[in-house]
Amino acid sequence: MDLKQELRSLYEVSSMEAAGCLLRSILDTFGEKAPKAMEILEEGFEDAMQILFLPLPLRRRLRTSNSIERLNQEIRRRERVIRIFPNRESIQQLMGALLIDINEGWMTGKRYLSPESIREALTPMEAAQPAEHPEGSEEAA
Repeated sequence: MDLKQELRSLYEVSSMEAAGCLLRSILDTFGEKAPKAMEILEEGFEDAMQILFLPLPLRRRLRTSNSIERLNQEIRRRERVIRIFPNRESIQQLMGALLIDINEGWMTGKRYLSPESIREALTPMEAAQPAEHPEGSEEAA
């Protein structure tokens, strides 16, 4: 398996423990071939794996930066049409109008993540969390 496939498989694991095992395997396998890349991977591992703490239904949508990349493409596309802005305020006005338009589309059209889907995905997590006990209500052991 090549490095790209191994890295992709990191996002397919079901727990931090499994991700840690896979990380050690990747570091052992590719440590000599790509030492700088392995150093960067090790440094950013905890941050990158935060996605594993989310419910499974949300992971596939939130593990990538596709929505941000799409937004940046749309901004660049609009900017290329105008090419030269007379001042900073004109840029801010165009980008503000674009972002408002995109936000309205997200609120009224097909949603990438709807509040309902987020609520459904988070409900099992909330149910699994232990309830807090009021002070003094715990029985003495």
